[in-house]
Amino acid sequence: MKKFLFLLILAILPVFAYEVYFPDNYAYRSDGDKLLFVIDFSNSMSEYLNNQTKTNQVKELMANILPQISSETQVGLRVYGHTCNFLAYNACRSSELVIPLGVNNTERIAYELNRLRPRGMTPITYSLKQAVKKDFNGYEGVKHIILLTDGGENCDESPCEYAIELMKRRRDIKIDVIAFDVEDGEDLAQLKCTADVTGGRFSEADTKAELFRSMENMINQHKKEVEAVIVK
Repeated sequence: MKKFLFLLILAILPVFAYEVYFPDNYAYRSDGDKLLFVIDFSNSMSEYLNNQTKTNQVKELMANILPQISSETQVGLRVYGHTCNFLAYNACRSSELVIPLGVNNTERIAYELNRLRPRGMTPITYSLKQAVKKDFNGYEGVKHIILLTDGGENCDESPCEYAIELMKRRRDIKIDVIAFDVEDGEDLAQLKCTADVTGGRFSEADTKAELFRSMENMINQHKKEVEAVIVK
């Protein structure tokens, strides 16, 4: 029955949700950008993809991406699945704001990512709820989440349904989603829905190159301004 209801939601989204909940006020300012990375450190991220673990590919990606972000952008990092818990209740709350939003956080985020190891489950919805309720608490203006995951929710919640309910109450959150090596059709549909209803972008990345391109596109509005240099 639950799967039927989810498929029904997906069927009516193109008619209702995308138009009703699509935010129209995403204006970024150089002095007010808020960007929160929500990154998957669940056990499956330890798997190898093209002779390198997915986690190490993500760490390499972030080492490349972070220096490109404007120093005026407030950047933070939340991770999930980074702890091993034998009780499902605890495993589905394995989500932590490792670095709160702030400027000049590049080195701190890179350091924390390097020390983390994939271990647990995939509490995506709980992580998004924590980001909205706690990590963004007190911040005005548009808040941008980039969710990077290699699988769908496995804690009996729906990020799609949460995103729909969220957009009924507020319009200041945008969620971009990168599905990294995700094959399950229902998982992909859930993740795409999460991005679509918040006015975010959804990208599937099945290789390291695609992963890098996806993230490059998603941080475009936060990049440093590059001055042209004319060589005579």
